[in-house]
Amino acid sequence: MFSDILAATDLVQVADPVVAAAARLAEQFRVKLHILHVLESGDTQNRRKVRHYITGQDMETNEAYEKQVADEIRAVYSPIVHSSVGGDIRVVPGFPWEEILSWSRLLASGLIVMGPHSARAAEKGVIRVAGKIGSTVEGVVTRENCPVVIVNPLVQLEAAEFRCILVGVDFSVSCECALSFAVQLARRFQGRIVVFHMIPVPPWPKYSRENYEADLAATRQRLTEFCEPFFDGLPHEYAIWGGGLPHQEILSCAAKTQSDLIVLGSHTKESQGKWYAGSVVERTSFRAACPVAVITDPKALMPWDGEKRPDPEIDREKDRNIHVFNKGQQTP
Repeated sequence: MFSDILAATDLVQVADPVVAAAARLAEQFRVKLHILHVLESGDTQNRRKVRHYITGQDMETNEAYEKQVADEIRAVYSPIVHSSVGGDIRVVPGFPWEEILSWSRLLASGLIVMGPHSARAAEKGVIRVAGKIGSTVEGVVTRENCPVVIVNPLVQLEAAEFRCILVGVDFSVSCECALSFAVQLARRFQGRIVVFHMIPVPPWPKYSRENYEADLAATRQRLTEFCEPFFDGLPHEYAIWGGGLPHQEILSCAAKTQSDLIVLGSHTKESQGKWYAGSVVERTSFRAACPVAVITDPKALMPWDGEKRPDPEIDREKDRNIHVFNKGQQTP
């Protein structure tokens, strides 16, 4: 169903739940798994100047050192990556999100799997802000057309079977892309879709029960018109909740429906010179008890210096597919 999977990890001598989850996905979809470890440098002038993974001493990386790191990573994941999962381990110096994007383009990966934060954030003196994804994830999400699956370190993905998929819908183009992706996954697993939408509820008495009932009916009608063309007989339901914080309601709904996967459309936007993936994506990914797949409308992606060429499919009329599925294998 997918083309190859790229898993990014910054751990060397201990297992990363992100890679374990990516291995389950690769096994399920019978594709290759590429594990990428970026030797991050704090020196903007010389990206080959890195810290030794054992001693912490600054050093200039070389082919022998990169092979040593790759061998350490291979030893950690040999029990996890089954023989049925092909692929390789790549160790490269550079800036993490740029290297992830570069290798994703080179491998034509169909899926990128990451953690919401760098596991080494504390070592690097980075303060984790509750509900905020890391700069590496954000750099990838705001520039990458293929789905980015964010796996919270507490998630133990024993089996990559998505029988119930929750999709957040706010009627944006990115949400159309997310819905299209979720539908294809649900067909693969003969599962069902839960379409979630939150109605913002202002304080009473300005917003009465009658107001809410009217909004509920109007929203259900709009959701039906928006979503039904995608389903074509696929089992689905609509979950329309009132609330004030979308990420909290999404997480509550995912728990109530026992969803195996949350799919969200990213709202990439620029604010004071910095691009963001959107607060709902950030807060949901940081707290979710299941994987979160983030899809971005291709036209909303920001450019980057390493971009080789645009996706030729982007300008197709009303095309909401994201072109990551193998040709001829978009449905079982």
